Amino acid sequence: MTQNEVLDFWFRTLQPVERSMLYLPYMHSESRLIHEQALDLYSAPGLEFNLDFERRHKAIIDRFGRYPHRNAILGRESSAEELEFLTQPGSSF
Repeated sequence: MTQNEVLDFWFRTLQPVERSMLYLPYMHSESRLIHEQALDLYSAPGLEFNLDFERRHKAIIDRFGRYPHRNAILGRESSAEELEFLTQPGSSF
């Protein structure tokens, strides 16, 4: 739904904090393509306060192709590199 909403004209009338809430599914996606779109969305005036968070989320997806901290709950096996990453400070939000 969010991707369709972003294209609608009314969406541009929302305040930055309102738009940032609708962008959260982009930030939490495990798609590299969606994270490319999210960088553009969070680069808009008034949304810079979330841009660093998006960059950090995207870096994890670029590195692993997924969020390693979701592996256990989703029944996915973690690689040794992912397990090491999860022990590092700042590996989770």
